[in-house]
This record gives sequence, structure tokens and C-alpha cells, in this order.
Amino acid sequence: MDLPLLHNPATGASRAHILLVHGLGEHQGRYDEVVRRLNFWGFGCWRYDQRGHGQAPGRRGDAPQVHTLLADLAQAIDRVRAQTLGLPLVLLGHSLGGLVAARTVAGALRGEPFGRVPDALVLSSPALDPGMTSGQRALLALGRRLFPHLAVSNGLQPAWISRDPAVVQAYVQDPQVHDRVTATVAALVADGGAEVIDDAARWQVPTLLMWAGADRCVTPQGSARFAAAAPSDRVTQRCFDGLFHELFNEPEHEQVFALLRDWLNERFPS
Repeated sequence: MDLPLLHNPATGASRAHILLVHGLGEHQGRYDEVVRRLNFWGFGCWRYDQRGHGQAPGRRGDAPQVHTLLADLAQAIDRVRAQTLGLPLVLLGHSLGGLVAARTVAGALRGEPFGRVPDALVLSSPALDPGMTSGQRALLALGRRLFPHLAVSNGLQPAWISRDPAVVQAYVQDPQVHDRVTATVAALVADGGAEVIDDAARWQVPTLLMWAGADRCVTPQGSARFAAAAPSDRVTQRCFDGLFHELFNEPEHEQVFALLRDWLNERFPS
């Protein structure tokens, strides 16, 4: 399925292109400020609503198969590559989007059909460990067998995304935000992060990994385990102690953007 791709050109000539992948229950429109800054820094941006999210087709929070979201990203990567005249391509994924981006890169290491290798990768609070208990995993396994496409609440509280009340209010009032997830998509979240961490020692793509120390939407230890296992010359890591899940929407967001800008500038000089 060709999901609609939105292109926001760089201010002036592009030095690279960045493909954004949003998180669970949200949509690409919530990244307007991230895109505005990236454009100003000289990066063309591409983004899309993941299947079952935003204006994309599909039941909310669902996908036909566990790896469908990975195949969708692989297709988006191929389409952007075909339109960007050989310029470098960076993946930037947040939360579920970070997992999807990282698992797609790991797929290339594993020889899987959806595997792709970007020129660089940025992970913001990636869902590498959802913090599921053994009981929750048992229920998920049962749900996958009996009701793989039954949508239920994802259990995440809006107040967990940011310490900025205005961000939380906008999130709650956004008609394109939902709290639905099915066992099929939850299975990707449950297993995909562990698969990425298993491949960390073989990681070759230059990666900026940023995570929130006070995250309650995903378990921060997932990012910490990946960072500890990955080659230090490939993965730049930063834990923002005390921050909530959406780093770009926290009161200290200027620190986050500064790290992102400096890292991109080092790898893609103007």
C-alpha cells in the first residue's frame, strides 16, 4: 500500500533528507515544529501517517500482519530514495516510530525483505522495551490467537507524554489522536525491541539515541540496554534525566533540539 507522503522542502538547498515516523496513536501532523526546524537547518523532510493512524487507511491501531508497519516504512524509504537524487537519507522515529525505524534497520542485518539501511538514524524515546509483565505477555499471546484484530485501549495516559500542560491538552483535544491498539500491533511492540537489542552489537548505521529518564510510556532501560550493547563509535546516546516521553515537547526541548542539530551538522556539513 502506498501511504501518502508529505514533503516539506528545506530552506535553500537540501544537504540530506529526513523521513519521520510517528508514534502509537498519534499522527505526522504533531511534528510540524520538528519539521520546521529541520527545514531551517537545511534538511528536506518527508513524513506519513502509519497505517491505522491519522488520515491513513485501516482500522485504528491495527495492521494486517505483525511486520506490516515495517514493510510500509521500507516502501516509504524506497519512494523517498527514488525522489531525492542520491542525497543522504536519515530516519527519525519516535516511540513506536523509533521501534519501527530501528527494527527495519535490524531487518537488513537479518536479511528480511523489509530491511533497509539509511545513511543515519535518529531515535527519540524508542519503544525498545514496553515494560510488559509475564502476565501481560500471556494475555497478548492469547489475544493473538483468538482476537488478533480486536482494538482495545493501549493503557497509556495522556499526562505521561509531557510535563507541559498545553501539550497534554492539545493531545487530548486532537481528533486524530486515538488510544487503540490490537494484539497484532502490540506483538510488534512486545517482540521488536528485544530483536533490535539482540542485534545491537552488529549495528553499523550512525545513530543518535535519545531517551527520557522519567518515561512512563516505554521503559527507559530498553534504550539503555541497546546503548550499552551497540558500538560506541556508531551510536551516540543521551538520556535526558527527569524528562517525559515526548522529548521534543518537553519544557527543556531546546536542549533536545540542540543535540539533534549538532549531531546532524557533524554528519552532514553544510
